[in-house]
Amino acid sequence: MNPKIHGSLGEKSFPSLLEVPEKVDIVNIFRRPEFVEEVVDQAIQLKVPVIWMQEGVVHEAAARKARQAGIFVVMDQCILQEHRARFR
Repeated sequence: MNPKIHGSLGEKSFPSLLEVPEKVDIVNIFRRPEFVEEVVDQAIQLKVPVIWMQEGVVHEAAARKARQAGIFVVMDQCILQEHRARFR
């Protein structure tokens, strides 16, 4: 999801999560912290099971809101580095 681009690396981009036509299993947030709450609100609306905020992306209130909605939240960690550490 990116409101300013139509695609990247051969993949289509959507202006909001609410416009993604498929089921979303994980929301991986690479946006600045001031945009996180909007993304989290959309993820809650879609009942996405996991929200992952990349390194440097921290928004405690949004994370708390997501957890209260039953969403598993990871914050301020790189998903690729975590995957590599566990699956070498």
